[in-house]
Amino acid sequence: MIEARYHDEVNVLQELFEDSSLAKPRAPFDRASWYALLAEAGLRPLIAIASDQNNAAALALTENHGHITPLRNWYSFTWRQLAPEGDRGDALLLEIAKQLKNRSHRVTLEPVPDEDGSATRLAAAFNSAGWRVEVVQCDTNHVLHVNGRSFDDYWLSRPGPLRTTLKRKGAKVKTRILTHFDADAWDAYETIYEASWKPSEDNPEMLRRFAEQEGEAGRLRLGLAMCEGIPVAAQCWTVENGCAYIHKLAHLQSARKLSAGTTLSAALFKHAIDVDGVGLVDFGTGTQSYKADWMEDVRPRYRIDCFNLSSLHGWHDLARLTARRLTLPEVPMLAPSPPRS
Repeated sequence: MIEARYHDEVNVLQELFEDSSLAKPRAPFDRASWYALLAEAGLRPLIAIASDQNNAAALALTENHGHITPLRNWYSFTWRQLAPEGDRGDALLLEIAKQLKNRSHRVTLEPVPDEDGSATRLAAAFNSAGWRVEVVQCDTNHVLHVNGRSFDDYWLSRPGPLRTTLKRKGAKVKTRILTHFDADAWDAYETIYEASWKPSEDNPEMLRRFAEQEGEAGRLRLGLAMCEGIPVAAQCWTVENGCAYIHKLAHLQSARKLSAGTTLSAALFKHAIDVDGVGLVDFGTGTQSYKADWMEDVRPRYRIDCFNLSSLHGWHDLARLTARRLTLPEVPMLAPSPPRS
């Protein structure tokens, strides 16, 4: 027998992880502590859970006027289900999708990966529960598969202009990589970020708390590049489960000619590959051209839009989405489904 329920506090996720009812988190954005940071930042959780005697599955969500979306913000590379693999996990996800149909006219899930089957599983669950499901690519994820190479081997495969830049300017700055949280170093990062070309931080307090937690766990890789003792570039990475995540990078506009960001990136790649021994480097989402200089592969991220067609609001939202798509270029579809009554 499967039981479905809702919670408005994220601590229930920690309890489920502790008793091993949920699958082990695979990335920073799957952990109960990450969702706790989002709740502390002001997002209102809606944790949908289905469980039986041996297993549990959960979707970490939030709700606004009947429209349910993931519990996430722009710091999240991905969002996905927290569920066991296999048929049992699929049955639990199906029960959650059925229960959500009694609560909402629309559920939108993004950015969902599918190299692990997440988008396919979620789309199938909501389709089987009677939702009208539309799946489109919403973003791009740049990654590097190390494939057993050393940093030197990897560097030989980089574009010539990138290698030339490091050779010509690498000695102009000194790099420092911290594997623990340091308040002074983080202050330097924030100063550089505020003076860089980057947009204003959405929630700098949350990012600092995340860095503190990752530092305590030994997962933080905080890099600084300095010229004459002054920090001119900074990057925030984390490392876990054989993957390095590039969360933030910035440099002072006044120091652009130093190419300090390139030098610092090379130092962090070398540390992640040669010291941490990662098999994958994840540069997050976005189509910025400079990412292609460092990465070798791209992976799609999907938006799964689910419409409850037993609701007039569901029909209205579907009609608006369809009209908007008629004016936009086609985007790749993963698994569209026909309307279900």
